[in-house]
Amino acid sequence: MTPSGSSNIGTKQKALVINLDPQIYGTFAEIGAGQDVAANFFKAGASSGTIAKTMSAYDMLYSDAIYGAEKKRRYVSESRLITMLDHEYGLLIERLAEQRGVTSTFFAFADTVAALNYHKTNVGHGWMGVRFQLQPGGAFNDVVLHVKLLDNDNNLQQQAVGILGVNLIYACFKYHQNATLFLLSLIDDLSKDRLQIDMIRFEGPDFAKVDNRLMSLHLVKLGFTDVAVFGPDGKNLQPSEVLYKKHIVVVRGRFRPVINVHLDMLKTGLKQFLEEPDVDRNNVVVLTELTLQSLKERNADLDADIDEKDFLDRVDILCSLGQTVMISNFQEYYKLVAYLSGITKLKLGVVLGYPNLEYIFSEDHYANLPGGILESFAALFSRKVKLFIYPTLRDGILQNCQCFQLPPHLIDLYRYLVANDKIEDILNFNKSNLNIQTDKVLELIKAGADGWEEYVPAEVAAMIKDRCLFGYPCEVKPAKENTAAS
Repeated sequence: MTPSGSSNIGTKQKALVINLDPQIYGTFAEIGAGQDVAANFFKAGASSGTIAKTMSAYDMLYSDAIYGAEKKRRYVSESRLITMLDHEYGLLIERLAEQRGVTSTFFAFADTVAALNYHKTNVGHGWMGVRFQLQPGGAFNDVVLHVKLLDNDNNLQQQAVGILGVNLIYACFKYHQNATLFLLSLIDDLSKDRLQIDMIRFEGPDFAKVDNRLMSLHLVKLGFTDVAVFGPDGKNLQPSEVLYKKHIVVVRGRFRPVINVHLDMLKTGLKQFLEEPDVDRNNVVVLTELTLQSLKERNADLDADIDEKDFLDRVDILCSLGQTVMISNFQEYYKLVAYLSGITKLKLGVVLGYPNLEYIFSEDHYANLPGGILESFAALFSRKVKLFIYPTLRDGILQNCQCFQLPPHLIDLYRYLVANDKIEDILNFNKSNLNIQTDKVLELIKAGADGWEEYVPAEVAAMIKDRCLFGYPCEVKPAKENTAAS
């Protein structure tokens, strides 16, 4: 899927188009990773028509003198980027609005980037943003993103930053009316093996109709990142900013809708995790995870589309319950744990139902791995991770870790994991929940049957009824007859 028009114009051409636009005028402030964004505009020609100022406060003392000291002393951070945008855009308006404000749409571009160091001991990443007007004298908009740089060479990472910055500025002025096209154009002249964009946020009057939670979904769908995160307020978050040096508890589900079982899993699983001796209960982040596959109809193929309204309905409910939501492209649990373990070295807890334990031990799911199930388990269980298993009821019989049936050749492996405290039953569960199944509750909701409300939290039932979610047959009031004289 390639946006029409964007792939046919290169970096130099994009910069020249901006330079030749008599309205667009602004400043560049870049910290770290060279000055490649502004350089692209200089090299394109006619840059005097666009650039009021370029600068780099590379030294920390200079940076602090201009933008103020960072409380956490983290200069490659969203807070630093916002401070830069505030400062530079404010100066631009202060110094040029009277002279050029009637004819110019002002912008301030800023980035703060840490590229690969000389010894290649760090991970290249950075924050980038544009504050811009679309009408002279108009209110400003912000677009902010976080990028992970994947090239194994410092110069190539600087080059990628330069191209991405040009793409971002061009998209702000040329693709602001089409958010999907905007996103796709960001990797023009680049490729997904050179960088990942794991957070983007659109703000301002010209983006009033853009739902940033959908933008998180699109980042994962388009393959720009494997994971996107947003908070209970719906604000997009950069995963490492939220999860760095934290204990993490993950509950995966379809959440269509959230039912009492989900909340009991979360409550009891989290309680047992907090009782672990190597867990700091004051340093824990809880995530409710939706995978791309879980957002599709059950048993849908990999190419099936995702109903965006249905996605937002589920997210609205999770956020209303105070949940931080993760969207991932990790169907397999070992990939999820490997990703989280790259952000934090502290203990992880994964809360899952008994059927998912069966899934994890099903060798068919690892046929594409040279090492099969052992290779996946090396990624899953070699980390500081523990699985907390919520039981299920089948034919009136409780299914849990104690009665887990396995092929003979996997029994010793399973016993080893249990003995080494990698897998544990959730004990103090609500037994009345075991007869509740999400699909059956969904059927009751769609049928408008009596009594489904008892299976979901009260606030969830209220939202479903008020907003006619998940196919609930709301009453449609008949339109009033037109009594006006004809």
